[in-house]
Amino acid sequence: MADLDATYLHHLTRIAEALERLSPPVPAPTDLASADAFTWDADRHRLQPVPAVSRVELRLLQGIMLQRDQLLENTRRFARGLPANNALLWGSRGMGKSSLVKSVHAAVNGEAGGILALVEIHREDIGSLPRLLQLLRASTRRFILFCDDLSFDGQDASYKSLKAILEGGIEGRPENVVFYATSNRRHILAREMIENERSTAIIAGEAVEEKVSLSDRFGLWLGFHGCNQDTYLEMVQGYAAAFGLEVDPDTMRAEALEWTITRGSRSGRVAWQYIQDLAGRLGQRLDAAG
Repeated sequence: MADLDATYLHHLTRIAEALERLSPPVPAPTDLASADAFTWDADRHRLQPVPAVSRVELRLLQGIMLQRDQLLENTRRFARGLPANNALLWGSRGMGKSSLVKSVHAAVNGEAGGILALVEIHREDIGSLPRLLQLLRASTRRFILFCDDLSFDGQDASYKSLKAILEGGIEGRPENVVFYATSNRRHILAREMIENERSTAIIAGEAVEEKVSLSDRFGLWLGFHGCNQDTYLEMVQGYAAAFGLEVDPDTMRAEALEWTITRGSRSGRVAWQYIQDLAGRLGQRLDAAG
């Protein structure tokens, strides 16, 4: 019987060794000084460096000066190790919410000598926030944790993880992390999600309060609203001047306004799309602003 047990154990050991040889190697931890931006890979529990972030220069963002100045000042304080707020950028589509976050990061990181890193986490990975914060907490760098288009629908309960991270929990938010999010909704949650709970039972009032209070965890609220015609044209003119697009002002104005009709809206995104079309017709690249 002892010989049988020893043989069985030997075979199990060989199988385990074979499986270990076939398994992919465990990836080395990401060097958090290797890049200025990262994306969070929740499945592999690691950060992926981003060699080049898709962004525009801060000075090119028109029509959102107040929001720009507030987020810029908050980020500068954070980079200096001073108290700073989590920020929720909410409102109209295409008005530069995510562009502002990326541009502010680049501007402040340049001022601060590279100490500030941008880490993007996708909406569907919010439940993995505790693991991500464990990695960031031990670093000497400071991190803007960024979630674009944050919202919660239906029976999604991952908002509770975010709520605890933003303010509550035993450990709380690490001192070297601030959370910036964009959303088309002021309270992040779908209106029907709140209304449905309000109509179910008295106790649902507590659930509604818990969900609505999620947005209260963001100390800085920045609203983005649709722009008027003058602001839209300022955006177009600012881009054209920055990239040296030589075109008759009246022609550009007429084309830009016609472009809004085809798109059915006015926004920074629409202005940029028109500029890309204009530059293409002029045979000019938009690699860098002058």
